[in-house]
Amino acid sequence: MKNIVIIATGGTIAGSGKIGESASYQAGTINVKQIVDSIPQIDTLANLTMIQLCNLDSNDIGISHWKKLREYCERYDKDDSIDGIVITHGTDTLEETAFFLNLTLNCHKPVVLTGSMRPATSTSADGPMNLYQAVALACSTDAYDAGVLALFSDTIYSGRDLQKTNSYKTDAFKMGEFGSLGYMRDDQVYLLSEPHKKHTHQTIFANLSIDILPKVGIYYVHSDCDSQLLEDMMKRYDGVVIAGTGSGNYPSAIKDVIEKNDDCILVRSSRVIEGAVFDSKYFDPELKTIPALKFSPQKARILLQLSLLVTKEPKKIKEIFSIY
Repeated sequence: MKNIVIIATGGTIAGSGKIGESASYQAGTINVKQIVDSIPQIDTLANLTMIQLCNLDSNDIGISHWKKLREYCERYDKDDSIDGIVITHGTDTLEETAFFLNLTLNCHKPVVLTGSMRPATSTSADGPMNLYQAVALACSTDAYDAGVLALFSDTIYSGRDLQKTNSYKTDAFKMGEFGSLGYMRDDQVYLLSEPHKKHTHQTIFANLSIDILPKVGIYYVHSDCDSQLLEDMMKRYDGVVIAGTGSGNYPSAIKDVIEKNDDCILVRSSRVIEGAVFDSKYFDPELKTIPALKFSPQKARILLQLSLLVTKEPKKIKEIFSIY
């Protein structure tokens, strides 16, 4: 059998509440061994090593935890006795952790993130099946060199394109117009596509020493949004991602602030889930911003933070966005 490491960080999959109910609970209260013990058939898939890195709601997961996850993943990638890695994680920020790891891990072995939308104490908890299938996916040779993956509701997703799109249903994740990379049928893996963009060991970030990340914030555009707030953010942050309307659009007052900027690195993204943001001759005629392309505001923020560790030149950062 394969040897798989499970690194637990908490989340709803480790959550508990009133027996049978799924709406009200505390995330990160059950340890990983208790979760694994609730899935007897998982022992038929692999020999498991369990690590309780932390036990938190994913809203409390940040760069310090990402660094530890990166360290663990790279350690086990070099360990010939280990075949793959599974990370359990809360769903609220799972896509951010997956994206960071997909950009920065110097790894080849399968790395699969999973979690759940229902706590362990609820009726028909989805965590056990998700974890069972995540281990099966991490055992698969098809997942080798596929970048960071995520597994939810019988579906395989790319860590680059994964996005939480539902706050309630168990089928809470999508990859937008791209659909998914494949499916699971119990423990059988059906990977039908593979990531096209550079990931993990292929990136310029894979060998980068990361201690702290540059300060980047997200400015959310809405009707009558405060342009002074954007000006203040541009003074305080190394970079700002603008979550614009439509294809990265904003009011004329925001446009005026942007056109006066010569210091802060600005990225234009969209608050819309699907579509893309490109250069705009109308909203950004002087090319003061970098289009986020397909990246959501939260993922554009992470990529901008990493890019700023490499270069402060907007043209080079724009190229990085197009590559990854």
